[in-house]
Amino acid sequence: MADQINTLEELGAVAGVEVVTEEVISREPVRDELGRSYATGKRKDAVARVWIKPGSGKVVVNGKEMDKYFARPVLQLILRQPFQVAGVEGEFDVMATVKGGGLTGQAGAVKHGISKALQLYDPSLRGALKAAGFLTRDSRVVERKKYGKRKARRSFQFSKR
Repeated sequence: MADQINTLEELGAVAGVEVVTEEVISREPVRDELGRSYATGKRKDAVARVWIKPGSGKVVVNGKEMDKYFARPVLQLILRQPFQVAGVEGEFDVMATVKGGGLTGQAGAVKHGISKALQLYDPSLRGALKAAGFLTRDSRVVERKKYGKRKARRSFQFSKR
């Protein structure tokens, strides 16, 4: 028991194998020359292009204020979620353009874009956003209509006579 092996390097030396230790990948902030981070968010058929920069918390979607474009409070709440989870509420200005889909899909797309842009601007926020599930693209889309059916699964009304 005099020759005890205590580390991986000692084990590798005895076995004749070179031990490779993994290096932790540190993420660098990604910003353009104006100090903004850009990301694309998607949800259903909606695609959002989102730019964030340090500011007072102003959110502009397609040239309109957030409360004018997304009039329903639920949709405004969806847009504020990434900032609340990351703990940076009111610290970033958001400029977004969104196309396709309906209002709910567009709100989800902007939320996804904000989350990705926040993570690119400050990589230390990635853990909180990932744990909340905001960096994952929600892949659920409308099921296609099948022939012989009224909708995707709904059949025509059955008539016995």
